[in-house]
Amino acid sequence: MTFAPNSLAIAMLAAAVLLPAAGVSQAETRLALSEIGQEAVTPDDAAGGEAVPAERGVPLPDPVLRLPLPSVPAVPPSPADDAPAGLDQPGEADEGETAAEPVPEVLYDYSLLPEEVRRMRELIIEACRSGDPERLRPLIGIGDGATQITFGDVGDDPIAHLVEMSGDERGQEILAILLEILEAGYVHLAPGTPGEIYVFPYFFGLPLEQLTDPQRVELFKIVTAGDVEEMKLYGSYTFYRAGFSPDGRWLFFVAGD
Repeated sequence: MTFAPNSLAIAMLAAAVLLPAAGVSQAETRLALSEIGQEAVTPDDAAGGEAVPAERGVPLPDPVLRLPLPSVPAVPPSPADDAPAGLDQPGEADEGETAAEPVPEVLYDYSLLPEEVRRMRELIIEACRSGDPERLRPLIGIGDGATQITFGDVGDDPIAHLVEMSGDERGQEILAILLEILEAGYVHLAPGTPGEIYVFPYFFGLPLEQLTDPQRVELFKIVTAGDVEEMKLYGSYTFYRAGFSPDGRWLFFVAGD
């Protein structure tokens, strides 16, 4: 049984035969065929508002059904397990690079201090609580082994210099500052080396940007928020701090950078 070709089939066959002869490309032929049977019209400004066939594409097929993706593991795999061989792993410094120094541990247990350091700290605290700066004189000492209390010239009398640095005329503010920092936490720096030292308060050994919220509260007990912003310009804590050698010598009580 045969069927007579309909008019649409004849038109398509004629287009396939005649268009290449007229210099139309195959791509243009496919575009023309895709527009056959479009009936919607839109106004054409160039034709003075006359309705012309609209150029619309063939309707898209129905969306493909997509299966749900597998869930992401709660804990990502270790980089060391998945990284290709030969690539540097995090934490491995390249040859010639200097690894970042670890942040020292903040300590509050004063019983961990060497006995000589504990004794010197207690004597200084006792002197500060007395309210009399003169009580610090035998603890500061004299000569080359004296406690450093300034980066400049201390003059002939270190106690007089301390009183001069104080905000009050009797030197009790400076005693309060010294007492406050000795009752804060501390850090043990360079252990086992000639430069080994115990420093109060611990802010001296930590980057200010890495302080926790509770540590920031402790810092604001000693300095103001404005002071902290100025310290950040220097990159470290620059207010008063006290340092002790492992044998109990009071090495310094200074402020500044």
